[in-house]
Amino acid sequence: MRGKHEHRRRFLQLLGGAAAFGSTGFLQDDTTNVGMVYATGGLGDNSFNDMAHRGVQQAADEFAVEFQNAEPSSPSDVATLQRRFARSQNPDYELICCIGFVQAEALQRNAQRFSDQRFMVVDTVVEQPNVASYVFKEQQGSFQVGHLAGLMTDMDFSAGAGETNDDLTVGFVGGKEVPLIKKFEAGYLAGVEHANPDVNVLSAYAGAWSDPAKGQSIANSMYDNGADIIYHAAGGTGTGVFKAAQSSGRYAIGVDADQSESLPDYADVILASMVKHVDQAVLQSVERVVNGNFQGGSVNRLGLQENGVEAVYGSQLASEIPQEVKSALEQSKQRIVNGEITVPTKPSQVGQATTTTQ
Repeated sequence: MRGKHEHRRRFLQLLGGAAAFGSTGFLQDDTTNVGMVYATGGLGDNSFNDMAHRGVQQAADEFAVEFQNAEPSSPSDVATLQRRFARSQNPDYELICCIGFVQAEALQRNAQRFSDQRFMVVDTVVEQPNVASYVFKEQQGSFQVGHLAGLMTDMDFSAGAGETNDDLTVGFVGGKEVPLIKKFEAGYLAGVEHANPDVNVLSAYAGAWSDPAKGQSIANSMYDNGADIIYHAAGGTGTGVFKAAQSSGRYAIGVDADQSESLPDYADVILASMVKHVDQAVLQSVERVVNGNFQGGSVNRLGLQENGVEAVYGSQLASEIPQEVKSALEQSKQRIVNGEITVPTKPSQVGQATTTTQ
């Protein structure tokens, strides 16, 4: 979605080689100005950062909002970017959106230092009166796609550019091995086990958010070892998982955005995506500032019930997935929402052995 002022956008280089710092549109007195500090990995990941960008673009479409993008080259850039927005007087940024858990430590300091500045943060909680925190129940959405994988691997299924095999094996590829991504893995493992305790799960971490070659190498190994469906929570690294799925004639599951739409070249192997509505968190926070009801100090926890996460079937393969599978996922979703299923947040809490591949 394109913002209503996008045709007037210009990009500035304010930090030299440290980070890309881009400006959008004319700066008007009646405009709400928003600073966006993205997670490392940057825009163009077709996933987490791009979903945040979509949210602020939607805000620009719906309200008198101008925004400026800042992309850190490394975690050490984050504090500087936050401060640069907070110190700015022309424009004066009514809200600074801090995207990703990498922002937490710097924001804890900067929120105290700039106590009159409004901030929002995604994927972590910063307990300051001028910070609105948005965290997601990624394990719940991951349970859903794990349930899907566990059911589908036990079926004779052929559609698009892939097919299942005779092995009861699926895979998980994470980006960096941090507690947040462990939530994705834990939910996925629990969903697979819920579908079929006999399914083996291969799990590995790439150690990077933007290394498609590493993602492809890990996924190729998993497919060679019997996996027919792999779920990734690895940012731009996950593009390599989709490449491996196509070359192996198997399937993959995307993350954060509907990646059958954001990466349509791979739609013929993407069974589904675990969509995490970072876009709606950004939009909601901007809207509250525009309407004068910013909720500093709040912690917004978004799961299946709040439509913060959801399993979205792939655009090309949705019609091919059996209705019995879709019905089973709808039932497990309702059981999670109703509290009948509690989804673990750590892989060690799942009663299923996990095979780790390198």
